[in-house]
Amino acid sequence: MRIIIVGAGKVGLALTQQLSVEHQVTVIDQNPQLIDNIINIYDVMGVCGNGASYEVQKEAETDRAELLIATASSDEINILACLVAKKLGVKHTIARIRNPEYEKQLRFMREELGLSMSINPEKAAAREIARVLRFPAAMKLESFSKGRLELVEYRLPEKSVLDGMKLLDLYKNIRVRVLICAVARKGETIIPSGDFTLHSGDKIYLTAAPDQLSQFFQYLGVFRNRASSVMIVGASKICYYLASELLSMNMSVKIIDQSEQRCIQMSERLPKALVIVGDGTDSELLHEEGIQQTDAFVAITGIDEANILMSMSAAKQAGNCKVIAKINRRSLVDLVSNESMIDSVVSARSVTTELIIQYVRAMESASGAKIKTLHRLVDGAVEALEFGVTADVPFIGVPLKDLRLRSGILLAGIVRRNGKIVIPSGSDVLNEKDDVIVVTTGTALQDIRDILQ
Repeated sequence: MRIIIVGAGKVGLALTQQLSVEHQVTVIDQNPQLIDNIINIYDVMGVCGNGASYEVQKEAETDRAELLIATASSDEINILACLVAKKLGVKHTIARIRNPEYEKQLRFMREELGLSMSINPEKAAAREIARVLRFPAAMKLESFSKGRLELVEYRLPEKSVLDGMKLLDLYKNIRVRVLICAVARKGETIIPSGDFTLHSGDKIYLTAAPDQLSQFFQYLGVFRNRASSVMIVGASKICYYLASELLSMNMSVKIIDQSEQRCIQMSERLPKALVIVGDGTDSELLHEEGIQQTDAFVAITGIDEANILMSMSAAKQAGNCKVIAKINRRSLVDLVSNESMIDSVVSARSVTTELIIQYVRAMESASGAKIKTLHRLVDGAVEALEFGVTADVPFIGVPLKDLRLRSGILLAGIVRRNGKIVIPSGSDVLNEKDDVIVVTTGTALQDIRDILQ
């Protein structure tokens, strides 16, 4: 597939790195140094110029592309770049749009300007944080089949009751219908079989219905109810979107920021939130504002190091408080994750990149609609895909134990047309109009039929 990327910033670079492996990518940016760096590192074409310019897009051969992704720093350039590409015949266009003022115009942009997809990184990151706060025991939470089936990331702590347990003994011991579909251990990613043994420190990915997940974490002794009080440090755009969503869920929200002006603006836009002028790195301030009685602490300032320090301080002061930090730098994300320093980490750049990659993978599917949902796990090493089972699937009604699946593939869940959740066993079968979740270490799965050898 031919793909044009406008903007060689952090998101553009991350997309170039991932998409250039399987696609013909051309990058447009006004900074010649960034273009030189990208074409020296990756097998891509580079064009220096304004991505919203008709002449520059013609030079980049945009008229031969199937997709244009605009991730420049300016919303206006991104919108105009997509409009020019549409006039040149590009069928799919994606724009990163950050300004909240454009929120009300997005439907018009999609319908009248032909914009295929718009992404607000801050809003997407806020939604990811809100999802985790619904289920605080998890590091990360993804949904399939409109929330009927959840996929959770969780790290087994020291002295976990699951340490040394084989997966085939899991249901026998805890009587909860969950399926551990992937394990990350010491840099290795495993799609486990029944004789796989869990160890403390493993990062596990499991699928289950929401009620079964609650029972699973209760068995582990780490279950936390949905957060009802949240303290947020950093009156940023993410803070506005996050606090708005949490307030709509009837949560108590307290916002702390050093800037009096930002606090005034936030209190005017969110009158139901308590906004405090102060330094979130001050442990005495956190104590005075009741961190010990707070269910969740979210650090989302613009400085990664400050977010890490605040989160670690909050975790020390309030042992049962869910702690989430926004960290953009990859090296710091790896450090925090590997050392289990913070409960959950979110990155607006990573969320944006993942959403665009999901769209591209859906485009690759022959019908463009066979992949219903896609989530990437373990830093992209594993994909969890949701497929709809249509009448022409040749193995409908065949017991799963009789299917010859390709290596590195696991069926992680089935959602029947009546909403019933099935954690698959060998005797289960697929029926027409089921939704089936497939976990794979490959990244080329485009159709449910591709799971067979």
